[in-house]
Amino acid sequence: MQSLRQLWRDWRSGELRLLFFSLVLAVAALSAVGFVAQRLQGALVRDAAQLIGGDVVVVSDHPIAPVYEERAQASDLRWMQTAVFPSMALDVSGDHTRLVSLKAVGAHYPLIAQVVLRDSLQGPEVTRSGPPSPGTVWVNASVLGALRLQVGDLLQLGNARFRIAAVLVREPDTGAGFINFAPRVMMNRADLSSTGLIQPASRVTYRLAVAGPVQAAADYVAWAQAQMRQTATRGMRIETVSDSGPAQEQTLKRAADFLHLVALITALMAAVAVAQSARDFARRRLQPCAVFKALGLRQGVLLRRYTAEFLWLGGLAAAFGVLLGLAVQAAMIGLLHGLLQVQVRELPAPGWMPALFAAATGMVLLLAFGLPAILQLARVPPLAVLRRSLGRLQSAPFVTVLAGVGAFAVLLWLQAGDLRLGAIAAGGFIGLALAFALLAWLMTHGLRRWMRGHAASSQGAGGLLQMAARQLSNRPWGAVIQITALSLGLLALVLLVLMRTSLIDAWRESIPTNAPDRFVINIQPAQTKEFLAALRGDGVTQEDWYPMLRGRLVAINGRAVFGRDYDDTRARDLIDREFNLSASATLPKANTLVAGDWDATAGSDAKGLSVEQGIAKTLGFKLGDTLTFDIAGQRVTAPITSVRHVDWSSMHANFFVLLPQSMLKDQPVTYLAAYHAPGDAQRMDDALVRQFP
Repeated sequence: MQSLRQLWRDWRSGELRLLFFSLVLAVAALSAVGFVAQRLQGALVRDAAQLIGGDVVVVSDHPIAPVYEERAQASDLRWMQTAVFPSMALDVSGDHTRLVSLKAVGAHYPLIAQVVLRDSLQGPEVTRSGPPSPGTVWVNASVLGALRLQVGDLLQLGNARFRIAAVLVREPDTGAGFINFAPRVMMNRADLSSTGLIQPASRVTYRLAVAGPVQAAADYVAWAQAQMRQTATRGMRIETVSDSGPAQEQTLKRAADFLHLVALITALMAAVAVAQSARDFARRRLQPCAVFKALGLRQGVLLRRYTAEFLWLGGLAAAFGVLLGLAVQAAMIGLLHGLLQVQVRELPAPGWMPALFAAATGMVLLLAFGLPAILQLARVPPLAVLRRSLGRLQSAPFVTVLAGVGAFAVLLWLQAGDLRLGAIAAGGFIGLALAFALLAWLMTHGLRRWMRGHAASSQGAGGLLQMAARQLSNRPWGAVIQITALSLGLLALVLLVLMRTSLIDAWRESIPTNAPDRFVINIQPAQTKEFLAALRGDGVTQEDWYPMLRGRLVAINGRAVFGRDYDDTRARDLIDREFNLSASATLPKANTLVAGDWDATAGSDAKGLSVEQGIAKTLGFKLGDTLTFDIAGQRVTAPITSVRHVDWSSMHANFFVLLPQSMLKDQPVTYLAAYHAPGDAQRMDDALVRQFP
């Protein structure tokens, strides 16, 4: 109880407040990040099947063969099919447009969980199983706002019009995109053909989801994988609950890494504040401790008293920090509410592990950076009452400091969850601290030399300057510590401002003023003249204009290649996807030839390929290698005759692989246009969508 009374007395005097609030801030930051990461990751694990739409999902970039449905039926598995692709939605007058993610669902949708709807923007939420009725659609609320429509109005998609039947609040199967960048429009699969939106070169993701007993689902996975190998099917993959959502996990990991880095910086800054405030507290308590020692108080009693006081302080700071962390994580989840495809109330409740870990880190922070100064209070000699020079703080024992810093470093590594991230954060912090300390020491040393060489009047500004300089020179190492701590704090604030403004401004300034800001894809050959005339009529004088077709890389130097042949994730993804292929008579803008002969691709008798430097490195291409692409069922083979460096930040249309013009003949070509919209860009966008739905 005596330690509590002493804590209250020191608190009222204001000697412990900086130390207390530094600990509270560190614990709050660490616990808030831990709570957020734990709740989001818990929801991802809990709802894995719901996120992908079933226990097993077959994903393909072309229509899925009926044999996969037939096998699911024969195995007594429930199944459903969906098709998802981007499209433009507009009101029937054509005055307003919005890019949406169009999702066509079949009769058994949703396979797991239910859809949440509203009959109006402010109406109550209701759950429903089954797809929208034919001729109707469900839309996200943002679609209504962008198109200035209400439930019951008509919405145009391609060549067809649909009545908006409900506001789509939540859908269960969001595995294809944990964070939606385009609002959803959901329609009945039976209505898809009437829109005319799917053309031979359209990018559509087809998904067949199945659900049922664990063993039946496992057998279906084995059969589907064997079927894909047997038929050498490309552009298809299997997603299961155990490996679902790599994009979601990657998104969470990146977000968690960023938040952990912020928490690490906060904890490291708090360490500086704790060390400085503990040292100041110990300096002020030196004389009282010397008096206690002179009156006969034993060193052990004094040590236990101050240690108990600090432990009480650390415990209270940890408790307040955890409570503040709970409030902060609730606010963070609320801010993320619009981006997450799950309601806050559906997230798992915060667990105790982040709170325990943050509290432990706070206590270690206090003991590692605060206790060394307190230990010196017990060693102050009684004679310091008469001779103040005997009561000065000395450097803490090296072993004590090393043990404390080591324990704190281990906790930082555990908090980061990544040795590299923790090492970078701690190493950068220590390096900057040493640099600032060296600079501060040079400044104070120079100031002391200046004082010895210059006499100043004791009156006016010169006298005040001399007094300030004398105070700094009397306690040079204290000044160094304070300057270092202040510099680190200001640096953290400056970095936050730079990250918020300067980096974004620099990126914007790096983009030319006339860089393309509009990209139009899927322009049909019969529409090219009319489309280009529309651009000229709106004042567009130059544009990127490329033919485009889709092709899948199936062989290198005559050897068949599959995604499973590569260990690198990016390489596997490139092999499993279809490439956007094009041709150009001239070297495209923002492209630089680094090897080979461009005329072998663009000349009149050209028969060679030009590949981008990055993809050549990833997939191991080199000049002279032959690549075979499957284009609409036809295989075309050509050698690599040039390698290009592409400036992907230029905003111009660019391609991994460029073909000779001759290879585009008799192929299902569409066109891509990229241009800078002059004047009223929104009016121009709306007019083009009306003219070319």
